[in-house]
Amino acid sequence: MNNISIILIVISLMYSIFLNFFFFSKKHISTYENKIFSILVTSNFFGLLLEIFCYITVKYYATSFITVVINKLFLIYLIAFAFIFGLYLLFVCFMNLKNLDDNIILKRLRSFIFGLFIICCLLIIILPIKTENAGNYSYSYGPATNVVYAASLICGIICLISLIIKFKNVARKRYALIFSFFIGLSVVAIIQKIYPYMTLATSMETFIIFLMFNTIENPDVKMIEQLQLARDQAEKANQAKSDFLSSMSHEIRTPLNAIVGLSRGLNEYDGLPSEMKEDTNDILNASETLLEIVGNILDINKIESEKLEINENPYDFKEEIENMVKVTITRIGEKPINFKLNISEDIPYLLLGDKVHIKEIVNNLLTNAIKYTEKGEIDLTVKCINKENKCLLIISVQDTGRGIKAENINKLFTKFERLGIEKNTTTEGTGLGLAITKKLVEMMGGKINVQSTYGKGSLFIASIPQKIKLMSRPLKEEVKEEIVVNYSNKKVLIVDDNLLNIKVAKRVLKEFNLQIDEAVSGKECLDKVHDNNYDLILMDIMMPEMSGETTLQKLKENPNFNVPVLALTADAIQGAKEKYLQKGFVNYIPKPFTKEQFDKVLKEVFADKKRYIDNENRFKDVDPIIIE
Repeated sequence: MNNISIILIVISLMYSIFLNFFFFSKKHISTYENKIFSILVTSNFFGLLLEIFCYITVKYYATSFITVVINKLFLIYLIAFAFIFGLYLLFVCFMNLKNLDDNIILKRLRSFIFGLFIICCLLIIILPIKTENAGNYSYSYGPATNVVYAASLICGIICLISLIIKFKNVARKRYALIFSFFIGLSVVAIIQKIYPYMTLATSMETFIIFLMFNTIENPDVKMIEQLQLARDQAEKANQAKSDFLSSMSHEIRTPLNAIVGLSRGLNEYDGLPSEMKEDTNDILNASETLLEIVGNILDINKIESEKLEINENPYDFKEEIENMVKVTITRIGEKPINFKLNISEDIPYLLLGDKVHIKEIVNNLLTNAIKYTEKGEIDLTVKCINKENKCLLIISVQDTGRGIKAENINKLFTKFERLGIEKNTTTEGTGLGLAITKKLVEMMGGKINVQSTYGKGSLFIASIPQKIKLMSRPLKEEVKEEIVVNYSNKKVLIVDDNLLNIKVAKRVLKEFNLQIDEAVSGKECLDKVHDNNYDLILMDIMMPEMSGETTLQKLKENPNFNVPVLALTADAIQGAKEKYLQKGFVNYIPKPFTKEQFDKVLKEVFADKKRYIDNENRFKDVDPIIIE
């Protein structure tokens, strides 16, 4: 080692001290690249110290045992640095792979390099090393030093081959680092082989680390922490929104249940004066509009939270649409509008898709047409293109309404956007219907388009792909046996803290000739179940003192309790169905409910009650029927 080498080592050592300080004084993401760099920058610092000690021991204690030990430790460091940097180069080659740690080739290469490192260390320890001190020059040489050259050459060849094969995976900003390493390693090896006293290896390694420091992927930890905090706050805000919507849904649906239920009861009463019957119809229409608004808000929340599911089941498209249209066109009321329905004859008998959302799409388009059409015509036309086992439904709704200005067409599917609202202040709605419709169509792999002439009308066309379950109606369909059940010997307990809701439920259930009992709290429910035998319990959820879930858990503490319990609640937020089934309820009916919903559920429950009883694990084998 000469004076020039000593100066380079001292300068490198000073830089290494500052680099270690700045690197380890900051937080870093725990990545494979950062781990390797931290090892290299630390080992380089100790390597520079070892080289200084080598110079001192060779110069002043050339023949001592400590000189041999320190020089061999320095040789081991040189191999370690070369092999660790080799692992980094392998990482650069394979970094674009998704499962970096599971790659077989990378695993074998790492194992080979590690095994080679162990063998080289043993050879350095075993083989002799010689030292030379002549005037201003001092250095070491011999078989042990030759191991370093050989090992570095093997490691370099492996890395070079990997780089050639995986060159496309390497980021451009790392080219300078890689080329500098190979060129520097070659030049230093040649110089030191010719002039062994010119010890340049550690200084070259310090320069490589300098380049590496400026190329490693080292995201700002503070920024990541801020992003994490922002994400947590966004998740909390989203949860708060969902909680609010759940609460709002419950609070609005609870009185709506009473309004709709009592209005339907009055409307079905034959002795009601015509004027009052007209009033009850208006109340029902207003209630259904409010219910639609609440439903739209909940639907858009489901879509935005990516929790809305598309469920495929067989359904008769013609029958479902015809039944839906009968209800929807009642909204036309006294308007002088001629409604036309045209469903193509070649539409398959049974389709496989999400009939609930298909009907919602058609209903939203029809409702929108009725809202903005004062007179004229509304045409609902459904055609299809059948190919193999797929059916492309083409649903078009044309009206002679107000139409849309050309500059406003792009705003049609925007949330809460109601065009021309300053002129249409009497039009009901939130502006969510078309936004939801577009999202639903796209979720099912379809497209929706609109053509409109301001002042003349609009045409909405939705194309939705569905699968074909059955092309034509069977010649001889199996007649489904109607389940006839005598409910007169069945006793039902209604649990609800709202007396008005109990009244509505009793009025609906009265037609089924059931024995009905009531409880206004969870505690009263527990007392009545203890003293009576019930065949079914209809449980409200949000009750003071003891909720419906808590009441059910208390009931299930009795090993002999085997009564099916249905959640009868105004909670209709996304995930409510799954939540109540997991809690142990055998069914879920949202408020406001209908007689048809109860008819279906009662048949399911009482037709095969044994399904709901399991002495060891009650409700385990329940096949729930969800009423949406």
